[in-house]
Amino acid sequence: MDINGLREIGKCLMKDISGMIQSPDMKKSIGYGASGDRTFPVDKRAEDIIIDGLKSMKEPLTIVSEEIGVLEINGGGKRVIIDPIDGSRNAVSGIPFYCTSIAVADGETLDDVNISYVINLGNGDEFWAERASGAFLNGRRIQAQQEDDFYMVAYETQVPGRYLPMIIPLLSVSQKTRCFGAIALDLSYLACGSMSVFVSPSLSRSFDFAGGWLLVR
Repeated sequence: MDINGLREIGKCLMKDISGMIQSPDMKKSIGYGASGDRTFPVDKRAEDIIIDGLKSMKEPLTIVSEEIGVLEINGGGKRVIIDPIDGSRNAVSGIPFYCTSIAVADGETLDDVNISYVINLGNGDEFWAERASGAFLNGRRIQAQQEDDFYMVAYETQVPGRYLPMIIPLLSVSQKTRCFGAIALDLSYLACGSMSVFVSPSLSRSFDFAGGWLLVR
């Protein structure tokens, strides 16, 4: 498995998913995924495309995905941590800030993640990283902000009344604040210096941040 294989999956996602966003049935939940969150048609379709793409690689893989849970292919192997649509609420609301995140790990911890791929399905931006080889946006090497200024702080909070007070001191020293609603994509743009800091005071799940984590690292 390599970045080129994941980018091929990204091409299929861009071609298929963009046409779904305008569907009148887009906002209708079709059940709940393994994570307990509502599943929308776009979540299921994206997951199907990704799994089909991974199966075509004919490698032993263990998929960990927000919707289907755990699925072993060819007896299981490297872990592939997937969020088919990170920012589902944005997607079903027509807000173009949502993505697919894929992280590949040789073991069971974040330190074992060695490949990541995140594609912004709103505009086609592709982020990828391979351990010790750098991080890239659309083929261009990227780096996080180097200056000390808190020009823009982005945040995510599932329960604003509970968690916002925790980060008010940080937000108050920032020149700008944003809550975009897709953790993997937040981390991706953090990695290329578009924002100074990203903070999520509440617990997050591995498939929300595994791909973005390696980009920042």
